[in-house]
Amino acid sequence: MAFVQLAEGELHYQIQGPHDGPVDAPVLVLSNSLGTDLHMWDAQIPAFTKHFRVLRFDTRGHGQSLVTPGPYSIEQLGHDVLALLDALHIERAHFCGLSMGGLIGQWLGINAGERLNKLIVCNTAAKIGDPSIWDPRIEMVLRDGQAAMIALRDASIARWFTPDFSEANPAAAKQITDMLAATSPEGYAANCAAVRDADFRDQLSLIKAPLLVIAGAQDAVTPPSGGHFIQEHVPGAEYAEFYAAHLSNVQAGDAFSERVLTFLTAH
Repeated sequence: MAFVQLAEGELHYQIQGPHDGPVDAPVLVLSNSLGTDLHMWDAQIPAFTKHFRVLRFDTRGHGQSLVTPGPYSIEQLGHDVLALLDALHIERAHFCGLSMGGLIGQWLGINAGERLNKLIVCNTAAKIGDPSIWDPRIEMVLRDGQAAMIALRDASIARWFTPDFSEANPAAAKQITDMLAATSPEGYAANCAAVRDADFRDQLSLIKAPLLVIAGAQDAVTPPSGGHFIQEHVPGAEYAEFYAAHLSNVQAGDAFSERVLTFLTAH
C-alpha cells in the first residue's frame, strides 16, 4: 500500500506497469468517479499497463485516502492530483477521469495544461446537475450516515449500469456498487458539493491538451449531450460513445480500453 503525505493527511495511490516495457514509460493517471475508489479501473489495468505506468488513486474522501471536513471543490481535488505528481517526481502525464474524475480532468486541462500530455474525460459534463439534485443528497448523507450510503448503493445499480449488464454480470456490478456503501459519508457529501459547484462551460476553450471525450449512450446521469458540448467547445477534441450507462469503463470493458489506447498511442 502506498501513500503520499499531503498537508492535511495521506492520499492513497497505486502505480503499476509496464511489466515488460521500459521503466520510463509515460504515466497514465486514472481518476475515479464519485462514490468509487481506484479499483473501479481494475478491468483496464491489464491493457493499460502494457503501454504505461498506470497511476491511480483514491480521490480525497474516498477509499483509503484522507477525509477532511467539507465541502470540497474540484480545484482542491485538482491540486491533490498535482501534489501527487510532484511527490512522485512526475512532470507530465496522460490523465483519464470518469464523472467526477472527468471534472477534475477538465480543471487540470484549464488550469494546469502544462502538466498534461493527453486528456480523456468520460461520462461527465462541464456542469453536472444542479443544487436541487445535490443538496437533498448531501443533507440525507450527513443526516443518516452509513444507512444513507447503503441506500445509495442499492439505487446506484440502475444509474451506473444498464439492466441487461447488471443482470448478466451481477458480481461485477456488486463489486463496484459495494465501493459506494464503503465510502465515508462525510467524504461523499463533501465531494457531492464539489460536483455541485463545478461549472466549466465558459472555460473549455482554454483546454489545449489533445482531448478525447467518452460517453455512454444510456447514461442518465451525464447524457451524451454533455459530452458533445465538451467536444464542440474544445478545438480538435475527439468523441466516442459506447452502449453503457454511467460507468462506461466497466460496462464497455475491452472496447473502452482499446479506444483509450488508440487515442493515447496515436502520434
